[in-house]
Amino acid sequence: MKTYQLTVSTPDGYVYDGDVCSLFLRGVEGDLAVMAGHIPFATVVQAGKCKIETGDGEVRTASVGSGILTVGEEKTILLSGEFEWE
Repeated sequence: MKTYQLTVSTPDGYVYDGDVCSLFLRGVEGDLAVMAGHIPFATVVQAGKCKIETGDGEVRTASVGSGILTVGEEKTILLSGEFEWE
């Protein structure tokens, strides 16, 4: 499966920086799924659950606070006030 680079950062520093296959979370307009090759966009993220499928196939979930998601052609960045792995 194709991957892309995801960086997750909070005010305390980087929480995750690596290759992922997919990212699932809730934006202000509803649930989002970001896969490799997604068109670039930016949105506000709502607090809730987040699921990340890593490049090696591991699926991890986390609680995420409100923040901003920026999807670029080569890198996706999630800036959140809170992020805690489950």
